[in-house]
Amino acid sequence: MLPTAALSPSNPPARGTWAAALLVACLVSACAAPRAAGGGAVVEVAPDIYMVQGAADGEPAPANRGRVGNAGFIVGPAGVVAIDSGTSYRQGVALLEAIGRATEQPVRALIITHARQEFLFGAAAFRERGIPIHMHLRASRLMAARCERCLKNLRELLGEDEMQGTAVIKVDREFEASHTLALIGRPLRVLYFGHSSGPGDVAVYDERSGVLFAGGLLDEGHIPDVQDSDLPGWQHALAEFRALPLTRIVPGHGRAVGAPLVATVERYLLQLQAGAESLLNAGTSLREVPDALQLAEFKDWRQYDTTHRRNASVMFLRAEQALLAR
Repeated sequence: MLPTAALSPSNPPARGTWAAALLVACLVSACAAPRAAGGGAVVEVAPDIYMVQGAADGEPAPANRGRVGNAGFIVGPAGVVAIDSGTSYRQGVALLEAIGRATEQPVRALIITHARQEFLFGAAAFRERGIPIHMHLRASRLMAARCERCLKNLRELLGEDEMQGTAVIKVDREFEASHTLALIGRPLRVLYFGHSSGPGDVAVYDERSGVLFAGGLLDEGHIPDVQDSDLPGWQHALAEFRALPLTRIVPGHGRAVGAPLVATVERYLLQLQAGAESLLNAGTSLREVPDALQLAEFKDWRQYDTTHRRNASVMFLRAEQALLAR
């Protein structure tokens, strides 16, 4: 494991030892680092690229303060870009504090990758500091349409004290296509592939390091949620990821891992779709589907007993609708 001091700008490792130290840390602990921020470990997945890991249990709860999604930040010679912001104003503050411990560079922008509650509500802390918030137009509209209800549910679940100061924010810069962000002295590619894991879901790719912040497009050890997805669009996005020279992936949930995660998520989606179609052809009733659609490869993933069961029903209904349309 990398020592705590490795995250301190006042005590950087010698440049010649970076590759060996990082390789050993990754092999031993999947790049886990001991310093906590916003409820999770701060992980330096590559020089000047950090992930703040969400709680492993996957579901927001009082015990984990709702901090289940990953966030991160990339440091360049002219500033910092933050990627996703956590579940609450308090978590957003903690993320900003983590950035401040890692670098003295100013935060130039916050990119919210998709409209899920554990990734966007910390943005109020960034707004308070005047940091511009970027989000795809479709994801921004989805957030505006339903996240007041999400916030109400989180207040009931986590309590008013934990959610104090949290609000649905207005996005400063909406975009509609992939583009290169040139704010911090190192180019970052914001990747949009159309409706995929959700409307307006994006990823952030650092070409210099080969690190991908995948947002809602990839989860590790955690069942992906297909409810807002367009499956062909999602599969297209994953095919585009396979064409990139990826060195590390920071998923929406789970550990930072290597490029094989793309193929693993592809297998889950393909097996889910094939299983739903097979059950439909066999005359299975919708009520039976959650129990009948079992995927042995993924039974140990978090939320298999909840999200996967819902996914099975969603995919069965979509297969039924496709059959009726034909």
